[in-house]
Amino acid sequence: MPLVHIELIEGRSQEQLKNLVKDVTDAVTKNTGAPAEHVHVVLSEMKKDRYSVGGVLKSDEQ
Repeated sequence: MPLVHIELIEGRSQEQLKNLVKDVTDAVTKNTGAPAEHVHVVLSEMKKDRYSVGGVLKSDEQ
C-alpha cells in the first residue's frame, strides 16, 4: 500500500487538489505497479502564517 504525504500552503481550488491527487496516484501506479485503489494520498494544508522560509512567514511576504 503506497502512502504519499503532501504538505502545501492552503489556497488551491478543489479542482486543483483533485487533479493533484489523480496525477500523483497515476505516477505511483505507473512506477510501482500498485493498483490505484491501493494508493493513499494525504494532503496537509497549512495556513500562510504557519509556514516560513528563511525566517519570514509566508503571510508576511510581499
